[in-house]
Amino acid sequence: MTTVEEAKLLEKEAEAAGTLRSWADKIRHPSPIVRRFLTNPLSMAGTVGVLLFAIIAIAAPVLAPPPEKSRDPYQIPRDGYRAEPRAPSEEHIWGTTEGQYDVYYGVIWGTRTAFQVGLVITLSTVAIGLVVGTLSSYYGGWVDEAMMRGTEIFMAFPFLMAAITMAAVLQPRLGKSLLTGMVALITFGWPTYARLIRGDILSVKERDYVLAARVMAASDIRIMLRHIVPNAIFPTLVVGSMDIGTYVLSFAALSFLGVGAEVGYADWGQMISFARNWIPNLAEYWYILIYPGGAILLFCLAWNLIGDAFRDILDPKLRRIRQQ
Repeated sequence: MTTVEEAKLLEKEAEAAGTLRSWADKIRHPSPIVRRFLTNPLSMAGTVGVLLFAIIAIAAPVLAPPPEKSRDPYQIPRDGYRAEPRAPSEEHIWGTTEGQYDVYYGVIWGTRTAFQVGLVITLSTVAIGLVVGTLSSYYGGWVDEAMMRGTEIFMAFPFLMAAITMAAVLQPRLGKSLLTGMVALITFGWPTYARLIRGDILSVKERDYVLAARVMAASDIRIMLRHIVPNAIFPTLVVGSMDIGTYVLSFAALSFLGVGAEVGYADWGQMISFARNWIPNLAEYWYILIYPGGAILLFCLAWNLIGDAFRDILDPKLRRIRQQ
């Protein structure tokens, strides 16, 4: 090995060692935001809840193995076609719903559906709202007027009613599936984030470091991505973390009304819809509602606790008010 190659190898080893030391320092001395998050009871409770649901979702094939020769593991196995639900037994530990769908299997695999729906809808709506709100607030003028008037048109419709109507319209074209409900919720969910990020960027874009970047002839894309968005996105992330549970609940409402997941799909809202004919007899058939309903409640609560903790951590004024 030549001297030059040895020098390059030593340089790479030094860079790797420096990277490891920097990561070790970050772990030993986390940032104030991370430290407050790890010491906040709300955030820890929410994080534990989300992690438990994540473990259940990952371990679903082990906790509730799909039947042999099953083409789709998300299709809930059924034991006959009798309308009356069956009480918990050794064969069906949480009982069966109307149509003899296994409650335990549906709740376990429905956890995966909840993560898919919540994360995909939230990431999509935040991304669309971020693009629209950033361009609108940064350029201003007629661009702001056109984008905000279009945003207000979408906001004029009641969110859930508009999503139900659109899902019903899309169902003949896209079929009864997760995609239909998610597209409907995304279509009417992004305006909230667009308005929120627009208001934050209007204040951030006038600060000194943004003006300095303009003086240095930085491109608009660089200014927005490097200087404006990272300093204005935190309130949007807080709302987004809280809305994950909200979107899961909204999708459950679509499935309950028959415009969400297909019949027999492992979705908590779909399972609750099997209980609606037995509401007068829930004292006897409580299991068909308690298990999927409890899963929705705990899942949404966990994400709301994380969102509340982020809001307390990132908003010093609110934190001081609560401490008084």
